[in-house]
Amino acid sequence: MKISNSEYKRRRRNLMALMEPNSIAIIPSARQQLRSRDTEYSFRQDSDFYYLSGFQEPDSVLVLIPGREHGEYVVFCPERDPQSELWHGQRAGPDGLCRRFGADDAFPVGDVDDILPGLIEGRERVYYSMGRSSRFDQQIMDWVNTIRSKESTGAVPPGEFTDLDHMLHDLRLIKSAAEQRIMRRAGEITAAAHRRIMRFCEPDQFEYELEGELHHEFVRGGARHPAYLSIVGSGRNACTLHYVENSARMREGDLVLVDAGCEFEYYAADVSRTFPVSGRFSPEQRALYEVVLAGHSAAIEQVRAGNHFNQSHDASVRAITGGLVELGLLDGDVDALIASQAYREFYMHKVGHWLGLDVHDVGDYRVGEEWRVLEPGMVMTIEPGIYVSPDNASVPRKWRGIGIRIEDNVLVTQDGCEILTDAVPRSVAGIEALMAS
Repeated sequence: MKISNSEYKRRRRNLMALMEPNSIAIIPSARQQLRSRDTEYSFRQDSDFYYLSGFQEPDSVLVLIPGREHGEYVVFCPERDPQSELWHGQRAGPDGLCRRFGADDAFPVGDVDDILPGLIEGRERVYYSMGRSSRFDQQIMDWVNTIRSKESTGAVPPGEFTDLDHMLHDLRLIKSAAEQRIMRRAGEITAAAHRRIMRFCEPDQFEYELEGELHHEFVRGGARHPAYLSIVGSGRNACTLHYVENSARMREGDLVLVDAGCEFEYYAADVSRTFPVSGRFSPEQRALYEVVLAGHSAAIEQVRAGNHFNQSHDASVRAITGGLVELGLLDGDVDALIASQAYREFYMHKVGHWLGLDVHDVGDYRVGEEWRVLEPGMVMTIEPGIYVSPDNASVPRKWRGIGIRIEDNVLVTQDGCEILTDAVPRSVAGIEALMAS
C-alpha cells in the first residue's frame, strides 16, 4: 500500500501548473539529526519533499523547472559509496533516482554549488520556503549572490522570491484516493492499539506500560513509529494537554487519557480515548464523559462538504457549555457564557486540525477573512475535551482532577464524512464492555 510514481508525477505537474512562467522551485530534503554523540535519530524525510518525490534519503535537493527543455524535474542527491553503504545500507544515487523515482535529471549533491546557480540564473521567480533552515537559506542567498557577481558579464539574477508553502500546501490538503487508503489503514492500526490497551489496563500498572502496548501494536500492524510522542496521562496528569512523561503509577478510581497514533507510510493517525483504570466509570467521570461525547457527536454532524471548518468547533462548544451548566460547573445563560468564552476554563483548545503527512497538517484554516469551506478529500481530527484542574477551587472537589478527551480522524466525503478511527469504542457502555473482556 504505497503511493505510485505516477501519482508523485501528477503532484509535481499540479504544482508546476500553478507556478509562473520562467520560474523555478527549490525544495531541500530533511537532514540526518544527531541524537547523542555518535548516534542519530531515525531519519524521517521532510513532508513537502516526500510529497513531491517519494524519495527518503537525506541531504538532497529537489528542483522543479516548468518548461525546461532537458527535463523539468531535477534532483541532487548523495552519490553511491560502497564503503558507506556497507555501514548504512544501499543508496539510490543519481542513476537510481532517474530509474526508480522518475527524475528527469539527477546530479551528485556535491555538485549543487556548481550546477544550481546556472539553473536559477535568468529565472524571473524563485519559489522557496524561506525560514525553515537557516543553513539552506544562506546557501540560496550564496547562489543568488554568485549570479549577481556576474551581472557585468550578462548574468541575470532572479527577479523575486515567492513562498512556496501556500500553493504546495493547498495541494496537500486534498487527499487522493491512494492517500485516503493509507490513512484508513493508519486509522485501523491505531484503533487496534487503543482497543489493546483498554483490554490490558489494570490498576497499579505504570503509564509507560500502556505506551509499550500501543507501540507494540503499531509495529505489528506495519507502522514502525508513532506519529508523535504518545500521551498516557492518568489521574491529574490527564489535565496536562501534552503530558508525555508517562511515568506515573495508575491508580484504581482514576481515568487515563491516551492520545496516540501511528505513522503508516508517512501518514499520521491521531486518536484520543479516555477510560477508567479499573474498568468502570464513577458517576462524576461518567457525567463529564457524556458531556464530552455530546460535544464530539455535535462536531461530527457538522463535518460535511460545504460547511466551514469552524462549524464543528462551534457545535462542540455549544454542547459542552450546555452540559457544564447542567452539571453546575458553569452558571448562567449558555449564549452569554459562549460569548464571554467562560467555557475555556474547562475546554481551552480547538476541536480539531488538519491531518495528513504531518500530525498538525498543512493548509490554511481561513481563506481571506472567512473560515475555509470543507471539501471532499480533506481529513481532520475531531477532539473535544474537558479538563478540570486539580487546583480549581471554584468547583466542588468531586470534579477536580478529571481530564477527558475523545478524538477521531474524519474524512470529508461527497455526502458527509467517514470516521477513519470508528473501530475504537467511544460510549461508556462500549468501553466498559471491552475492558471487561
